[in-house]
Parts: sequence; structure tokens; C-alpha cells
Amino acid sequence: MDRLDSGLERSDPGLAEAEESLFFSDINKEGGLAQSLRHLSVPQDLYTLNELDVFYEDGLHTLWTYMRPQGRPSFTPTMLRDFVDWQNLIANSFGPGKLPLKFLVLGSRAQGVFCFGGDLKLFQSLIREGNREGLVKYGYRCVEILERNARSLDLPLLTIGLVEGSALGGGFESLLSFDVLVAERGATFGLPEVIFGLFPGMGAHAYLTRKVGSAMAERMILSNESYTAEQLYDMGIVHVLAEKGEGLSACREYIQRSTRRHAGLVKAREAMRLASPVSLDELKRIVDIWADAALGLTEQDLKVMNRLARAQSRLAQAA
Repeated sequence: MDRLDSGLERSDPGLAEAEESLFFSDINKEGGLAQSLRHLSVPQDLYTLNELDVFYEDGLHTLWTYMRPQGRPSFTPTMLRDFVDWQNLIANSFGPGKLPLKFLVLGSRAQGVFCFGGDLKLFQSLIREGNREGLVKYGYRCVEILERNARSLDLPLLTIGLVEGSALGGGFESLLSFDVLVAERGATFGLPEVIFGLFPGMGAHAYLTRKVGSAMAERMILSNESYTAEQLYDMGIVHVLAEKGEGLSACREYIQRSTRRHAGLVKAREAMRLASPVSLDELKRIVDIWADAALGLTEQDLKVMNRLARAQSRLAQAA
């Protein structure tokens, strides 16, 4: 079994036949026709995004999404545009009075990697040009996506991050905006920006401070330590710890277990956001500081950044 129990991938040659089979099998079930019609009502633009694979599972009222990066698994401008479109399509098409959606899951198709974070190649180019506006624009787009995800797109749903490999830098930061993290044993998390004289500027300070306190947040941001899924589970950042290779199954089990109490869990998350708010303005002001720090990097710092990016690319290619 690959990423979805259905076995469907948007790149499969037999996708149309598989979906047709799924459609007619649903009709034979009680309420199957209504389910199939809802499945067909999912906006087709969700299925044609450049670097995101999407599948709607009606039985669980779940939208599964997998990052499908081209090259180094990172948040390139192309992927960020996909995320903006993805969020808009979901907000406009799902929810009360529309297509039912209770759970929104994000994982990755990059073997052994959730995401390495920022587009380091782009950063180097913008820094050498002295292009503060470009850095800020990139950072603002990241935190706008992050903050909207943290609000669950203003829909009564739970967001779930599914981690089956390494989540570093902005990849780790993005996961901090999810309601629930499901991670396999052995998955690793870290914030390596300090090794080239920078810091994670897209959410780590704001979200980690709320989750683990300022002292631990500072240690995680400045130490360049790597943390396992087991360690983050003990810290309360990871919510469901799965065995190696069982991340998807554990995610599905969590969804099935949580369906009955879904409304209460959604309201509990809403209350948590009220108790520990993170505003978009706060996130953007941190991006401003990050952009200023980035422009102060030396050529040696940029060489270290480049070596890290190349090492990560080799790691992804080997996997």
C-alpha cells in the first residue's frame, strides 16, 4: 500500500478507470449515490495543482493532500502558489451547507522527507541581490498560509500533519500550525538555520513559545539539535506516535476514533487558539526581522547555506 488506502494517485495512468470503479461500487452501498455525487462535486482544480496531490475520501469526510515536490523537497514559489490555491478552493467548496469536511491531512510523497523548508537557492539569490522586498514577500506568503492553516481555514475541521520522514527548518515550522501531528518513530525534526547565521523566520518563535515555553523554544531554535518523533511526543508537540511505516494507518485510526467527538475537538482547538493567540501581524513582524538578518549574512554564510541545500538534495535523491 502506498500513500492512500484507496491506492489512487493523481499521476496513475489508470486513475480514470479506478475512480469509475470506485463510483459504481459506492452506488451499491446504502447512501452510495449521494456519496459518489459529493465525490464528483469536489472542485477539479484541486486535482490539477502542480506540486500537490489531493484525494477526497467521502466515508471519512477527509481531504488527503500530499506534497509532490519537483527537486529538493522545499517550499518553492510554485508550491506556495499551490498552497494558496489549495486553501482557497477548500474554503470555497467545503464546510456547512457545502461538501462535508471534518479532517484535512497533509503529508509528503518525498521518500524519507516531509519537507526541508525554505527555498535556499532562492534565498541565496535574493540575499546577493540585496533584495529585501523579495525576501519579505516570500516570508509573508509563508506565514499567511501558516496562519490560515492554524485557523483551520475558518472551517469546523481538524488539520493533521502526517510526518513519515525528516521535517527541517520551514518544514518543521509549518507543522506547528496543525491541530494534530501524527509522526512515525524515527522521523526527525530540527531547525538548522543557525549553522549559516540565520534563524527560522516563519513561525517557530511564535508557535514553539506557546507550545513549550520561551526557554525551550530558544534552545530548539538556537542549538541546531535534531529531535526525534519520540522526543517531540514526550514534549507534547507530536500527538500520535506511529510505528515505522505505519503513519498512514495511525492517521486513519485517529480519524476514525475522533469522528464521534469531532465537534468537541474542533471547539477545544478554537478555545486553545483564543487562550494562546498568534496573530498574522506578529508573524509578519518576525519575518521583517528575519529578512534584515538574512541581508547581513556573509559570503561564507551563503556557502554554508549552499552546502546544506546540496546535501539535502542528495539525501532526497538517494531516498
